[in-house]
Amino acid sequence: MRLRHLLISTTLTLTLTACAQTKFTALEQQQISIEDTTLFERYDAFTVDFAAMRDKDYSFPLPVGKARQVKDYMVEIDTRRGDAVKAMFPGVVRLSRNNPTFGNVIVVRHDNGLETVYGNNAQNLVKSGDRVKAGQTIAIVGSNHQRTYSLFAIMVNGRRINPETIISLESHQLRPQTLLFQRTADWKVDISVLRQPVIEQQAPLQWWSYPLPDAKVISPYGKRGGRRHTGVDLKTKANDEIRAAFDGEVVFSGPYSGYGNLVRIRHDNGLETYYSHNSKNLVKAGEQVKAGQVIALTGQTGRASTPHLHFETRINGQPVNPNTYFDHATHSLRLDAFSKKKDGYVIKRR
Repeated sequence: MRLRHLLISTTLTLTLTACAQTKFTALEQQQISIEDTTLFERYDAFTVDFAAMRDKDYSFPLPVGKARQVKDYMVEIDTRRGDAVKAMFPGVVRLSRNNPTFGNVIVVRHDNGLETVYGNNAQNLVKSGDRVKAGQTIAIVGSNHQRTYSLFAIMVNGRRINPETIISLESHQLRPQTLLFQRTADWKVDISVLRQPVIEQQAPLQWWSYPLPDAKVISPYGKRGGRRHTGVDLKTKANDEIRAAFDGEVVFSGPYSGYGNLVRIRHDNGLETYYSHNSKNLVKAGEQVKAGQVIALTGQTGRASTPHLHFETRINGQPVNPNTYFDHATHSLRLDAFSKKKDGYVIKRR
């Protein structure tokens, strides 16, 4: 059996030759569930190492949506009208059309051998043959019966599989494991865990996050044009994801004067952080958020000459230079600005 030739190393991840495919048959462009004739051309099985995937290799379809599994391994992800549907992994769009059951639906054939289905779209933004990246916007979520939600599924060789095998619907995270996908009779696929990570000691949860990863400073804290600049301006690209710096409670979310769309978060460590000029706020006042959670998208609302994030750190309502807590060159935290306590970290008062 050819399987033994594949499993030379349990860490092997197969890059499928089918992934180069950008043209599909008429039936493949019409039928959601259809056998992938290229999937097992070379081997009777393949592996996917989800633990080795980088952040840029994976995205939950609606990062701020609430997901639940319904019948036949379908997932409904509730969200807000106008939200963007993201591709889960890199791949090629196999199908993009209207379907009697799923409405506007997209199927992406991924480089790792899986396929994902995105239904109930208000608008499809890609067509068959388009190559997409993980996290790329491929559709706008639709509404049905006064609900706004996405219909989502994961398939292997045209068959839906339990999504909880691969992802946690609660945390939206990949399960850190290597899975073996093995062909059986009647074009079915058996799935088994080939390798799980060995964790000698439970790592502490990440308790902070740089608010805009990969950003550069375009305007520092301090005097600017005769006025006091109470924060630091960070720039990447329009509609980039803004992340909460620490755990906390959203105390304000909405338009506010020259700030444009503003999110304010009060943290237990003694800080309050401001995130402004957002094109869209993704959280509401009263919500509890976690460090690293996406809370808004970068924009140009309010008094702003270019899409960017204006980020502030405050104590008792008074602005403090964010450089006190973050190194903007390395996007790292200045640990010497915090003290470790029994229940977490608090700022050092200066």
